[in-house]
Amino acid sequence: MSNTLVLDVDGTLVDTNYHHAVAWFRAFRRFDITVPTWRLHRAIGMGGDKLVAAVAGDRVEEEHGDGVRRAWEAAFEPMLGEVRPLEGAHRLVTTALEQGLTVVLASSGKRHHVDHYVKLIGVEGVVSTSSDDVEHSKPAPDLIEVALRRVDADGRAVVVGDSVWDCDAARRAGLPVVALRTGGFGEAELKEHGASTVYEELDQLRADLTDLPMA
Repeated sequence: MSNTLVLDVDGTLVDTNYHHAVAWFRAFRRFDITVPTWRLHRAIGMGGDKLVAAVAGDRVEEEHGDGVRRAWEAAFEPMLGEVRPLEGAHRLVTTALEQGLTVVLASSGKRHHVDHYVKLIGVEGVVSTSSDDVEHSKPAPDLIEVALRRVDADGRAVVVGDSVWDCDAARRAGLPVVALRTGGFGEAELKEHGASTVYEELDQLRADLTDLPMA
């Protein structure tokens, strides 16, 4: 029976949150809608199925939701080559595996994006989930629950993320969560949403792997 580390990807293992904010800004502008970039950044981490209504309202979702999401994907695609892993991402995953933890990636991103990030991190073969695998993305708990089923988790688990949406999803899944500031969210708000500990960088988290809260 092994413990499971459920890792978010965007903003946690790869530095994409600000790329996503710019891509969403450009996507909304395709429909002559201006959403301030700061507001878009605050929504990064929830899935695209929820983001449009969250930042622009239900009417925009009803009239343009699918179109905005397609425009976001088109705007983000050219940026994919600019994305880099966050410092320590490879070390974190490989150390967790060496310590006998089961590692699974639970991302709200598109499948081909997640596959690209896994190659960037250099940890091919790690089980991952994406928004393509669920009907409802974060902050719903579905991605975490699917991730745990996919690795047949039979022990305890902890979620690691960078956004309040990761924390909310973990809480709804009944799991503890630790967070990183790598996505641009503040320590106080991450703790307010349930993070027991907030780390500045991945190597600090890696040093605490044997002491993470598991449930």
